[in-house]
Amino acid sequence: MHDGIAAIDHVIVAVRDLEQAHANWIRLGFNPTPRGRHLGQGTANYCLMFAEGYLELLGIAEPDEYAHRLQAFLAGREGPMSIAFAPDGPMEAVAAALAAQGLHPGEPRALGRQLELPEGPVVPRFSLLNLPPDETPALDCFICGHLTPELMRRPEWLAHPNDAVGLRSVTLIVADTASLLRPYDRLFGLHEVTTTDAVASVRIGRQRLLFMTEDDFETMHPGVCLPDGFTVPGIAALELGVGNLERAAGCLSQSGVAYQEFSGDRLAIAADEANGTILFFTQG
Repeated sequence: MHDGIAAIDHVIVAVRDLEQAHANWIRLGFNPTPRGRHLGQGTANYCLMFAEGYLELLGIAEPDEYAHRLQAFLAGREGPMSIAFAPDGPMEAVAAALAAQGLHPGEPRALGRQLELPEGPVVPRFSLLNLPPDETPALDCFICGHLTPELMRRPEWLAHPNDAVGLRSVTLIVADTASLLRPYDRLFGLHEVTTTDAVASVRIGRQRLLFMTEDDFETMHPGVCLPDGFTVPGIAALELGVGNLERAAGCLSQSGVAYQEFSGDRLAIAADEANGTILFFTQG
């Protein structure tokens, strides 16, 4: 891609009690990785890995100076907090591609996370890159390059009882969509940004960002309520593809998780079932 961004790598879901969230998402039919702890920081996580993208359940293990953004978010609510994009190549080349579009990427920075495995701890490592907030309006995001992908993509972590196979889209609620078109045209290219009366859609590889107003979200998803404490702009919903929707519905029913059916090919799970995250399951 012309901007050096290949896909949505993962979505960070902020949670107040990490162990309770771990149990909750197992109830939803996910198979989390072992617990990880960010080196030199007071945050810890569990990840829900898919063939395409993943979700990161992020919590505070020990409050420190690095957790202030997470603490500020959790003071209002739990739920999806930010998006990490996957780079299309080395981070230095990505930074150069972004700069060539007139954008202002920061310097790449390193991050490590100790992952506790039965055979002993390992340390997946990452390279992170940020853009100024005004160049990604209404979206808290960064670019995340995996330096040790083999430590995060174990086959046994990709199999989920609910048959989830990949992250398909992220829905964001905004005050209006018109002001977003120019910056996202510049970031992703004119051909990747489309609009209708209700939605501004940004295509990133096989995935999409969907920007819409609260009224349009309610019109398009009758009966699906935004989470308590939700503020605009913010990430409201995640769409996950599943291999077999009937199997996913059966898994939810077996665990006593309530869901809503849409047109026979989509299920909606309320935010209060998933730590402030509206989940849509779609076939494929």
